[in-house]
Amino acid sequence: MNRAKIWGLRVIIALTTFAFVSAGSFKLMGNEMMHASFLAMGLPVWFGYFIGAAEIAGGIGIWFKKLATWAGAGLSIIMIGATYYHLVYQQPSAVPAVVLGVFAALIAASHRKQTAGLKGLVAQ
Repeated sequence: MNRAKIWGLRVIIALTTFAFVSAGSFKLMGNEMMHASFLAMGLPVWFGYFIGAAEIAGGIGIWFKKLATWAGAGLSIIMIGATYYHLVYQQPSAVPAVVLGVFAALIAASHRKQTAGLKGLVAQ
């Protein structure tokens, strides 16, 4: 990977980390606005806290080569759920969720060579 791609990926990782750690922190603090989406979908309150913790863990995990693929994949799955919520429950815009999902998928794909050695470990 050339220098421009490396720095571009680092910028994407930094922006993604900021977004997920911020959103996850608000969920863990019990912010009503952040939990309203879970209540609207009929999900239990604890699920909002779980997603908040997962967002923080993923936002940190994408900085570590051996965790980046799994963290990026997990964040992508969370953003699929967020996009679903915005589209089905007619919220203002799903664009931020889609963009963050794409960023997380790019991070996961860019680090998949580093986790290739873990395939045997995961299968056991």
